[in-house]
Amino acid sequence: MRLIFAGTPDIAVPSLRALAERHEIVAVVTQPDARGKRGRDLHPSPVKAYAEEHGWPVLTPARASDPDFVAQIAELDADAAAVVAYGQILRRDLLDATRLGWVNLHFSLLPAWRGAAPVQRAIMAGDEITGASAFLLDEGMDTGPVIGTMSERIRFNDTTGTLLERLADAGAPLLVQAIEALGAGDAAPIPQVEDGVSHAAKLSREDAYVRWDRPAHVVDRQIRGCTPAPGAWTTLPDGSAMKLGPVRERANLPTTVPGQVALHDGVVTVGTGGNPVALGWVQPAGKGQVDAAAWWRGARLGETAVLGDA
Repeated sequence: MRLIFAGTPDIAVPSLRALAERHEIVAVVTQPDARGKRGRDLHPSPVKAYAEEHGWPVLTPARASDPDFVAQIAELDADAAAVVAYGQILRRDLLDATRLGWVNLHFSLLPAWRGAAPVQRAIMAGDEITGASAFLLDEGMDTGPVIGTMSERIRFNDTTGTLLERLADAGAPLLVQAIEALGAGDAAPIPQVEDGVSHAAKLSREDAYVRWDRPAHVVDRQIRGCTPAPGAWTTLPDGSAMKLGPVRERANLPTTVPGQVALHDGVVTVGTGGNPVALGWVQPAGKGQVDAAAWWRGARLGETAVLGDA
């Protein structure tokens, strides 16, 4: 089949690789080059870098709704298009520009967690099972009919990063199967039901701010869901920000007031609305990641120091 692939981050690369092993990639669509943290140099997306290594034509429209871009896609005479975490809304004229349509690989079991941050929201909500869905795009937000799904258990120590990596690898064959079933006329897309719909809005900086007065298991889920991005954070007594890596609930240690930092046998803990949690790595503003115990020794905050607003 002649395929277009649209995607941007690392998690889209396994699907592009899997499709290219069996089909002709006539173009790769990705977001425009982004500026680095210092705002100077432009950097290609991981999908663009991979596509250029393999010699596929790359299109980077600022707006996927641009009529000239839609015309470019139509001229490719593609059988279908595959989408994985592209990052732009696709309008009807673009969806109609291939023979069979656009198949999206979304990292949830639809209709659960429609939206930009399905894995983050599933972890933060305490879901035990998630997965991936291959569905035909329509003009709604992840509302199209589903061709196939696969499920994955959320492990107790999963971060968004580790879970997304597994889903990206396991979801790639699902996307290939869905595209091939569509091409063979064997696909039977099933309309989504309205029962069980939930929405996964993109995480904001406020979503990542740790409220220490919440129960330990809620703090744990929040931090894992925000790792690696946008990055869970708190404030130090001087008001500066500090990022936090995953924590562990410590039911065997005495409770303290929410946000209070303490040292127990070399383990740095923070009080919550329930049991304390042990810190893993931390990253004070303007510095690199460091083990919490090493940070504690240098910070010299004192036994009554409290993080955040509690």
